[in-house]
Amino acid sequence: MADLIIHIAAGVALLGVILASARLVVGPTAPDRTVALDTLTVISISLIVMIALFQGRVIYLDVALVYGILSFLGVIAIARYLEGGL
Repeated sequence: MADLIIHIAAGVALLGVILASARLVVGPTAPDRTVALDTLTVISISLIVMIALFQGRVIYLDVALVYGILSFLGVIAIARYLEGGL
């Protein structure tokens, strides 16, 4: 039963990747593209956590945590650049 739920969650995450990628390509403004890129990083972090759950490896959770911190800092830097403050 848990495997079925994880497979459904992975399918929903892949649907999110498709929709966020479309917004990244089509997005008319730079902030739209920035939000789409941040959405893709959040989805990829959730996929890394799912892989950690499947394989039973705790080290992948550390990788997801570091990736999340770097993603947050990157989005802050992009937002400051777009506002003209960097």
